[in-house]
Amino acid sequence: MTKLFEEFQLFRRILCVCPCCGNIVRVSDLRLKAKGPAIRTWLDDHEKEERELAEREMRFEEKEKRLRELAREKGRKAAEKVFHRAICPSLKVLNLDPFDVKPILHPVDFVVFKGMTKEESISDIILLTRQHDCPSLNTVRQQIKMAVSKDRYDWQVARIDEQGKITLE
Repeated sequence: MTKLFEEFQLFRRILCVCPCCGNIVRVSDLRLKAKGPAIRTWLDDHEKEERELAEREMRFEEKEKRLRELAREKGRKAAEKVFHRAICPSLKVLNLDPFDVKPILHPVDFVVFKGMTKEESISDIILLTRQHDCPSLNTVRQQIKMAVSKDRYDWQVARIDEQGKITLE
């Protein structure tokens, strides 16, 4: 209510000249009545242009969203073809979706989240490695294999906030 009163007080500061008699009056004192249809002003035209522009922007954003999704899908298919051409033959045999494969490289080469991209849920998590000439790396990989086979692992979620503070759930 106070906002309305403040607005009314502002109208008391605005003065105008009556076109009929030439008297100076406050806007708050006017009793405006219109006979017949209102005359279009530049502001009416401007507001119409703004509405039309907003509608065109909305249609453009929808079209852009569809185009981006089509381009994303096209890029994924192209990336899949490149992946299958570039992947080593031993991984091709596994018939994995390239978007499910995430490189880690040390100590494990890849983690595969099978079904992550095209299925509704992840069916398996696979750790992929290949034999390496470095005996210490192979030892670490063997220890990882033993820990997994003996169910000696745990899933923990760590949240990192904007200040870098880590909270374990």
